[in-house]
Amino acid sequence: MTAPSTFGLSNEARNLHWLLSNLVEEVPGVHSVTVVSSDGLMLLSSDPGHLVTRSTGGQDGPKGSSADLATIVSGIGSLTIGAAKLMDGGGVKQTMVAMDEGSVFVMSISDGSLLGVHATPDCDMSVIAYHMALFVGRAGHVLTPELRSELRKSMESTQ
Repeated sequence: MTAPSTFGLSNEARNLHWLLSNLVEEVPGVHSVTVVSSDGLMLLSSDPGHLVTRSTGGQDGPKGSSADLATIVSGIGSLTIGAAKLMDGGGVKQTMVAMDEGSVFVMSISDGSLLGVHATPDCDMSVIAYHMALFVGRAGHVLTPELRSELRKSMESTQ
């Protein structure tokens, strides 16, 4: 994985990029990782080429593991939050979807953002959940509105 350029970013933004890269590089079975804001916008991506033109009947759209993952994470987040409200279940802490060919993990961050991980089907779920919790613990207190704005602008400039 080639790291996205962090030149010109604040120390907090560079630290979050480092934490995200570390999650992908150090945890066995992780394909890609993304952080999505509470309004569904991708803030961080483990895939620097996260937007690639897709040819589908003359329409261009996002394609790539992190862009697709961000869309999926946002949808899963909305669905589980709605389900928790209907069931009076309180806040959603984490969600896991196991598939034949992979897994998707979604964990809430304190500011309403979501951390999403796409992993191999044979991954150690407890190891991934542990490292996600570490990321959330470290990232949650620094994801201020100013930092979210900086990360959004950074993502827009790489498109």
